[in-house]
Amino acid sequence: MRPPIEDAETDVTELLKEVRRIEVQSRRLVTDVMAGGYVSVFKGAGIEFDEVREHVEGDDPRAIDPSVSARMGRPFVRTYVDERELTVLFLVDLSASMTGGFGIWSARETAARVCACLAISATRNGDKVGLVAFGDRVVRYVPPKKGLGHAMRLVRDTLALPAVAGPTDPAPALELVARATRRRAIIFLVSDFLHDLAPRVLPLAARRHDVIAVRLLSPELEFARAGLVRVHDPETGGETVLDTGSARVRAAWAQRVAGWRARTEETLRRAKVDLLDVPVPRAPGKDLVTGPILRFFRMRERRGAKR
Repeated sequence: MRPPIEDAETDVTELLKEVRRIEVQSRRLVTDVMAGGYVSVFKGAGIEFDEVREHVEGDDPRAIDPSVSARMGRPFVRTYVDERELTVLFLVDLSASMTGGFGIWSARETAARVCACLAISATRNGDKVGLVAFGDRVVRYVPPKKGLGHAMRLVRDTLALPAVAGPTDPAPALELVARATRRRAIIFLVSDFLHDLAPRVLPLAARRHDVIAVRLLSPELEFARAGLVRVHDPETGGETVLDTGSARVRAAWAQRVAGWRARTEETLRRAKVDLLDVPVPRAPGKDLVTGPILRFFRMRERRGAKR
């Protein structure tokens, strides 16, 4: 199992080297295809009210403002303009469960790479990016700004902040965004989602912002036949031994995982929040992060971006 991030990243020099590696890899991965996907999915998603003017021939009748038209006695339409600058916020889970696992990266390190690819795409298009790191409360808020240097500061913080013990609750982070962000924003809620999904706050946030849940799927969700395995829960400190060679144990584990997946997806569906699944890789390979992101972009393009 990988060591916790607070132990693995205590050396500042090594931390900065890792941030630099992620920057170089992510800039290489953010190709024209991915940048184009970002623009088509998000740039047309935000519109804001411009003015009410008198109806002219060719106007869409669905744009007619009934109240103004009734007062004036003739048709008036509401006009909108595309938002020229978007705000992208990454809400990153700092729970202890994000620091271990059997992958080549921890879930937290995978989160840093996801944030890097999306933040670089955003900054290339002149958008602002910010960070809200949370456990059961907000641990750090980095206000949105433009620029690659600022984007990589978010990646550094995602890697360097210490893990938070105990239960995790995204509600305070979502409530902070509601207070701090007046205009519609794109919110990536990045987590393994082994916690309550704030069923009261999440739908409220999704009504005002474009909220996307980035679910990091750890390799241990699917047990391989490895005989007796001692497993440690980083959030409770509990330990147990599992017989992964037992078909009954593997079936019970698969049933629990399937139930967790279904509950999470139903909560997100009810809140009208899109889901982006990113597996934490077991082994090196290509498109470990960009592949799932591009598939998500294509899904949004087919369905039509939220408005």
